[in-house]
Amino acid sequence: MTKVNNGNEQYIGKQLVDNLFNHNGVFVLPAMTLLSSEHVRLITQHRIILQPHDVIQLDSEAFYQLAVDDCTAAMENIFDQLRYTKSKRLPMLELKNEVIPFIQQVSEKNDFFGILAALQTKDDYTYRHNVAVGILSTLLGKWLKLDPEELGMLTIAATLHDIGKIMIPAEILTKPGPLTDEEFDIMKKHTTHGYELVRDTPGTTHMQALVALQHHERMDGSGYPFGVLGHRITDFSKIVAVTDIFHAMTSDRFYSEAAPLYEVLTQMEDYSFGKLDPYICGVFISKLMQSMIGNEVLLTDGRMGKIIMILAHDPLRPLVNIGEDFIDLSKNRHLGIVRVIPQ
Repeated sequence: MTKVNNGNEQYIGKQLVDNLFNHNGVFVLPAMTLLSSEHVRLITQHRIILQPHDVIQLDSEAFYQLAVDDCTAAMENIFDQLRYTKSKRLPMLELKNEVIPFIQQVSEKNDFFGILAALQTKDDYTYRHNVAVGILSTLLGKWLKLDPEELGMLTIAATLHDIGKIMIPAEILTKPGPLTDEEFDIMKKHTTHGYELVRDTPGTTHMQALVALQHHERMDGSGYPFGVLGHRITDFSKIVAVTDIFHAMTSDRFYSEAAPLYEVLTQMEDYSFGKLDPYICGVFISKLMQSMIGNEVLLTDGRMGKIIMILAHDPLRPLVNIGEDFIDLSKNRHLGIVRVIPQ
């Protein structure tokens, strides 16, 4: 049926108040549905014109949580489709209609702490991680000033970076302890499996397939599957490597608990001297630290202070206010931040 331009698109990202029926009384969508572009297409096919009173605008926290939960459920469905059908072509239409629009909407908010809270894994790390890396990579791509076309390609590539894990046995993916050498060798194959899946799916690019292949490669050649050096790793893969590590370290996983945020950023700064691209990692750390201005911090000497300025030359050692004193941690190297207390 021909699409009718009736303004329903303005309601994408809003939530239905009540069950939706068409003019013949046929049930279309349940109440509380977070409307995606696919839902709007369905509504339009039923020749329904939504009105403002049919939907509610969620506050940011509720929107992040519902959008991430919906995207995670959609990713789980995509994984299951691939696991349990003979076809190994990715359902790109479902991805582009039910996942990518919400990832883009969430990343537009630029509210790092609000977004991070919604990304914290529950019992669905394998699927939520793909959504998290999609969102965080989109944010990082914006900070790196990618043009809109490149950013759209990056969002899809990042969201599919771990798709090869559908070929890895569940007992390895969800093992509650460290993997044996043999198990880790099997796990590492998710990169080549992912490359083949993305490469063989119409509507994807070779660059997106390379992200699935290369997101565990490292600048110094210490990564896998091929141990290539930085000049042979694509920029998209370097971006996804940063966000992949960050979300993994800040999440509770089957075999490890989440590390404190500041400890993660300190570790990532170390990684920028060899493992991660120093410019891309530096931009990521600097932007995240900028989002912490105004937050309370616990220092190594036990005092509490407030971050009031991030220093460009040393973003992890900011200017901190304690009472009437202003302490430049970049010049007081004997002091450091133990943890940041979110507002």
